[in-house]
Amino acid sequence: MTAKKINAREVALNVINEVEVNGAYANIALAKEINRRMSHGQLSDQDRRLITELVYGTVKAGNTLDWMLNQYLSRPLAKVAPVIRNILRMGIYQLFFLERIPASAACNQAVELAKKYGHAGTVKFVNGILRNAARSPEKIAYPDRNNEPVKYLALKYFHPEWLIERWLGRLGLTACEALCQCNNSTPPLALRTNTVKTNRNLLLKQLAEEGVTCEPSVWTPEGIVCSGHPGLGTLKSLQEGLFQVQDESSMLVAHILGPQPGEFIIDACGAPGGKTTHIAALMGNTGQVLSTDIYEHKLIITRENAARLGLTNITTQALDAVNLGGMFPRKADRVLVDAPCSGLGVLRRKPDSRWRKSAAMLKDLPKLQSSILNSAAECVKAGGILVYSTCTTEPEENQEVVSAFLHSHPEFSLTQTGQYLPGQQRPDDMLQLWPHTDGVDGFFIARMERQA
Repeated sequence: MTAKKINAREVALNVINEVEVNGAYANIALAKEINRRMSHGQLSDQDRRLITELVYGTVKAGNTLDWMLNQYLSRPLAKVAPVIRNILRMGIYQLFFLERIPASAACNQAVELAKKYGHAGTVKFVNGILRNAARSPEKIAYPDRNNEPVKYLALKYFHPEWLIERWLGRLGLTACEALCQCNNSTPPLALRTNTVKTNRNLLLKQLAEEGVTCEPSVWTPEGIVCSGHPGLGTLKSLQEGLFQVQDESSMLVAHILGPQPGEFIIDACGAPGGKTTHIAALMGNTGQVLSTDIYEHKLIITRENAARLGLTNITTQALDAVNLGGMFPRKADRVLVDAPCSGLGVLRRKPDSRWRKSAAMLKDLPKLQSSILNSAAECVKAGGILVYSTCTTEPEENQEVVSAFLHSHPEFSLTQTGQYLPGQQRPDDMLQLWPHTDGVDGFFIARMERQA
């Protein structure tokens, strides 16, 4: 007996409701629902792609969709029941941003969902709003780009105004717009070859045989960039531990740290283990990598990744990184601090995260980042290396944290971080990567050496 096929838009609606009503993270809720449905044979690859587009697009464009809906509503959107509000948002998203979907299909499917989740009046309401939007798209007029750049960019490219104001001041209008556009693009899937088990050429060949469209990364010698792939869980190469999913800019961190065989290395905020396992592999599965994190459940994932990749030189310990210095004074050859941060460099990977951030984070996080860095530094031997990294683009969390650290720790000196890139070197003392100029996640890396 074949499994019953389901309505892709209804699956998307359920995930969006989880995010909007229950505060779930879009990527986690989506993956859970898709995996559950596919395990029962209820979703085709086409369904999976449509659901992903509807969930990520609707969540990402949230404020803009609400603004658009308000051009057609005669009552406040806030007074509309949450599930109906999400049906309307998903409908408007299809009408204005998905050209391949006919307006009639977008409207009809929304009406069918309204019948299931609302009542007769709701059905009429949803039908009227979406038909009106389809007939009168000219009601959507964005603010003038030059006269009101903050409002224009915020609405046109789905970003909070406070963030647009920051980036406009630092980058200017053209670059800020390019960054916002990039944040709305679909990032490629990047894989890191597990060099303990295979090499990149062999893995590229196997991935191609498994239906993955991919090419070598220009950033790292073990990186692979995928432009098309079946469900990752179906890949034998993943199950065999031949690769780890990891963005290219994240792969640069371990190379800049420069681990050597036989060393003792601490990854101070290591879970869920992407950089930890990379460090361990670069050491040829020798020496010891201690991966610490405040959350034990995240360290479980680190251990699972290590086991799948066949790495035996990793140990884990649950602890608060601000206490590291007193536990391992001058014990480590190298220490990595991949600090908790605002994550503003990876907005394209987490469609709902831009709406979860606030300017207040940029006042609070540097205190924690500095505390961790100060403590981790105490673990570094004379002549040892300390690397500080984040997946954000903001100077308060990056350059200012490192500069303040160096000012209060004269025993450390900044090396020319860009010279330690595995590919084309740069002259940067501190390395800041941007999605719109470098084509990778926004990442910051600074490499320091302890003199005594």
